[in-house]
Amino acid sequence: MAYWLLKTEPGCYSFDDLVREKKTEWDGVANNTALKHIRSMHKGDLALIYHSGDVRAAVGMAEIISEPQPDTKRADPKMVTITVKAGKKLARPVTLAEMKADPAFAGFDLLRLGRLSVVPVPEKMWKRIEQLSQIQGDSK
Repeated sequence: MAYWLLKTEPGCYSFDDLVREKKTEWDGVANNTALKHIRSMHKGDLALIYHSGDVRAAVGMAEIISEPQPDTKRADPKMVTITVKAGKKLARPVTLAEMKADPAFAGFDLLRLGRLSVVPVPEKMWKRIEQLSQIQGDSK
């Protein structure tokens, strides 16, 4: 099993939208590196849903419930999607500022390649995010 982070602008599609819909096709990704990551996903992998924009925080979890598939909404065969199912909401959001301040996230692609919408999450960092979400703190 692998771990991923999927970014979304909450005003466009939020974790609450995913919870309400129960599952969704994760489409609209055009960056070659992000598409490469989607092609590496497998059914059963887990993903953090990260709100970008003004929020900048991991807010919930999801499960990848399909293998990568062609994006039928686009004519370009390089475009792919996956289907994700809502998981649990984090006890509290884990902010980008917290991750930047924590040495456990050194080298994390989210911090190195900030504009990338899909990034792998090493297992140790995934567990650290879970841990941080349980700690009462300042979620700026």
